[in-house]
This record gives sequence, C-alpha cells and structure tokens, in this order.
Amino acid sequence: MRGHVLPEWIDLNDHMNVAYYLLAFDQAVDSLWQDFGLTEEYIRAHNSSTIAVESHVTWQREVVEGDPYIVTSQVLAYDDKRIHQFQRMYHADQGFLAATCEWMNLHFDTAIRRVAPWPDEIRARIADFADNQGQQPWPVEAGQRMRVKQPIFSLNPDAS
Repeated sequence: MRGHVLPEWIDLNDHMNVAYYLLAFDQAVDSLWQDFGLTEEYIRAHNSSTIAVESHVTWQREVVEGDPYIVTSQVLAYDDKRIHQFQRMYHADQGFLAATCEWMNLHFDTAIRRVAPWPDEIRARIADFADNQGQQPWPVEAGQRMRVKQPIFSLNPDAS
C-alpha cells in the first residue's frame, strides 16, 4: 500500500505522530484483506470480519509532511482462526525503513460476536499469499519484548 504523510498527521516535533503510523499500518491491513477477499461486501454478506487482538509498532526513522511511503506485508503464521502478520513502512523515494508493525488478528463472526474459523476460500487465499511471498527471514523486530536492559528500577523481580 502506498500513501503520503498528511499535514494533519504532523505533531509538535514536526514529524509524523505515533497515532498516524498505526492508522497507516491499519489501512495497509485493509489492503491486505482485500487481497484475501475480505472486502466490505464479503463482510456484510457473510457476517464475518477480523479483529486485532495485539499489535506492536517500532519506529526506526522519522518521516515528515508530504513524504511518500510504502507499506509491505508478510504473513508470519496462520491457523484456522488467526493470522500473525508483519508490516514494514519504507520511505517510498529514499528507501529507508521508517517503522514496523506486528499484528495478531482473529477471524470473527459478527453475528454471534465470537472467533470463528476462516472460510475455506479466505484461508486458501491466505495460504496462496504465504506460499508466494518468498523465503523472507523472520523479522528481527517480530516477537520482541520491551525492556530496559540494565534498569536502575524495575517492578519486575526477574529484570536483569
């Protein structure tokens, strides 16, 4: 998915505010869902959609007003009800990595408000995407936990 950093996305530090990174990544998820057949029409007709249950954003380098960006998506894993995906936001002209976002999404039956298995045709499209994304390595940023390496203070008794 491609976009540009909009003027209203700029904060007091003169760069893209953290909230709008998540918005851009979420819009890229919507684009990926289109590839899987999870269109607005499909969602309405089948009473099924997805819900995000976890995400983790890392910021690598700032982008500013007007900067063009591209978001790529990588499927890390999926099962009958879940998909674990990873996105990278690059500056579209300069090519640097600006941010990453890791997601866990669940397939959701909107009629009963419960997690439900992927329909066969959607799961087949996810499988096709995963099979055709190439042999990309596991992203360094994926699955990481936040921590202060040598804390002066920590509530965690196991902190080193």
